[in-house]
Amino acid sequence: MPTLGACVKQQLNQFPQDRQGANAAQPQLAQNPLPQGKQLVSQQGTITAPPPNPEATLGPVVVPKPNEIDSPQNQSEDPSLAPLNEKRFTAPPALPLNPGVPRVAILLPLSGKHAKLGQVMLNAAQMALFHFAGKQFELLPQDTQGMPIGAADAAALAIGDGASLILGPLFAGSVEAIAPAARAAGIKVIAFSNDRAVVGNGVFTMGFIPSEQVKRVVTFAIQRGVRRFAVLAPDNNYGVTIADALKQTAELHGAEVTKQAFYDPYITDFDPIIKDLADYDARRATLLEERKLLQIREDEVAKQALKRLKNLLTLGDVSFDALLIADGGKRLQSIAALLPYYDIDPKKIRMLGTGLWDAPGIGSEPALVGGWYAAPAERERRDFVRQYKNIYGEFPPRLATLAYDATALAAVFAQNNAPAANNDDAVGEKPANAIFDNSEITTPQGFSGRDGIFRFLDTGVVERGLSVHEVRERGTKITSRAPKNFEGRTN
Repeated sequence: MPTLGACVKQQLNQFPQDRQGANAAQPQLAQNPLPQGKQLVSQQGTITAPPPNPEATLGPVVVPKPNEIDSPQNQSEDPSLAPLNEKRFTAPPALPLNPGVPRVAILLPLSGKHAKLGQVMLNAAQMALFHFAGKQFELLPQDTQGMPIGAADAAALAIGDGASLILGPLFAGSVEAIAPAARAAGIKVIAFSNDRAVVGNGVFTMGFIPSEQVKRVVTFAIQRGVRRFAVLAPDNNYGVTIADALKQTAELHGAEVTKQAFYDPYITDFDPIIKDLADYDARRATLLEERKLLQIREDEVAKQALKRLKNLLTLGDVSFDALLIADGGKRLQSIAALLPYYDIDPKKIRMLGTGLWDAPGIGSEPALVGGWYAAPAERERRDFVRQYKNIYGEFPPRLATLAYDATALAAVFAQNNAPAANNDDAVGEKPANAIFDNSEITTPQGFSGRDGIFRFLDTGVVERGLSVHEVRERGTKITSRAPKNFEGRTN
């Protein structure tokens, strides 16, 4: 296995060489096995997933645990009020089932309203086991129920079961809930949140950071000549983060933000917001006044000028050259449909977006065609989506690759730090926590995964190599490719 940190040589989107055919040792998936008869195809051959067999013991293990946290269906009270099992935080870790085998916990919402997403991410983690994990590796799924208190209890269970690394949880509040216990136990956390405020001091995140996306696309726009920006964003933490990132990036490059508009994230009527953003009333009044003055005159020049103004809605330009819209889905469609109506002309104003634009059908709204947004490179993820669909019969949501890459990374770390046969240690093993050391996680060269290159900064935030995509009527095209490595960049 190549040394971690060589992000070009060590590709997390390639399969290890010891998976060389259907007779290779098969991992046990004691929980949620691959559907019988489905296959994972590697560069060396085909790995056939075994039929469900809870007695199998070869290969990396997904260890099922008794459900010590009642599911919401079994609770007589509100599950958010479930008591925290504090004894699990202070109880000594249970001895590993196999001494010397690193155990990695993955905390996901496997029940509650986010259960479907949690299950998809667990499926992706299991795929990474087949592709990367050796026999000496155990994965411990734990249910957070999608709530901070459930995440805290899940972390306690993981610590008590001897986990030496925690992957997840998914939501920022849940990451905050588990951080104190993980730090006290000396266990690193690689979470899936996109909130940089919850990381640091041993807690890292794989999430797609909104401010990083803004920095990439705005810098690209400035390089293409855009100097004046406006932002339209929800009035919440996400919107404020986007607006701050836009302002900082613009100021860094000598550009300016001339207009900001925030809206209640729960509204459905965007007309007043767009109308104000476009300065529509003043521009409309200017047009009407100009028409009135021209109508008083009877010369040919005035008549020609009136003809030119006949089909206009307003007179005068808006105060910006590009509009950053920090939303997605149906709200983005509603906003985009109103832009031409209030005379924000997409042919004159460049539309910019965040990672929320990285969704199928983005070009169905004409006002967004030609817009730019930053997102991870598509090629590696496209292969993952095809494999997932072949195995599980459906397309995975965008966040599934986070669980895949995190599990692959943990498996590679574990193999890279496998104890030598002549280890002087009596039991021939490293301390469990040393396998997932800060120096490995924060290696400056980074890693390459299903979402392109990435690396963890000392602050706990992930840095990614992002592409700039241009919206087309049928799909998107890459207009600025993601970097292939982090050479020339510093932490």
